[in-house]
Amino acid sequence: MAGKKKTKDKEIVNRKAQFEYSFIDTYEAGIMLQGTEIKSIRSGNVNLRDAYCVFKDGELFVRSLFIAEYSHGNIFNHEARRTRKLLLRKKELKKLEKRVKEKGFTIVPYRMYITDRGFAKLEIALAQGKKSFDKRQSIKEKDVKRDLARMKKIL
Repeated sequence: MAGKKKTKDKEIVNRKAQFEYSFIDTYEAGIMLQGTEIKSIRSGNVNLRDAYCVFKDGELFVRSLFIAEYSHGNIFNHEARRTRKLLLRKKELKKLEKRVKEKGFTIVPYRMYITDRGFAKLEIALAQGKKSFDKRQSIKEKDVKRDLARMKKIL
């Protein structure tokens, strides 16, 4: 094991998003970061809960994504909730922009992770908001799953 480098699988997931929205399609997007932001992401200091995506001049940006300031940063440390550009192919951007203009669709950041090559990726989902009865159905399904898991554990 002398030459092998171990990497931590840091994956930040917005679990509330799956409860609030029904996902139609997911995309993997690169994200433009500053130097101290990637270090903070590697240490797991990210919160996706309030984040949302918007289009501006044909480009996709993520707003209100919280990346904590790096603890060992200096005066060049980053701003915690700044707007960051997402990197997707033009074809995907046009398709997403067209769908978002339709009523009821939005783009939600769902998961952030570091690839094997060391790049931060943000998994975004084209989503539609759930109605209250859909949420009740999700809760019921989750309860049934939990009960089945308990039954398997007992047997």
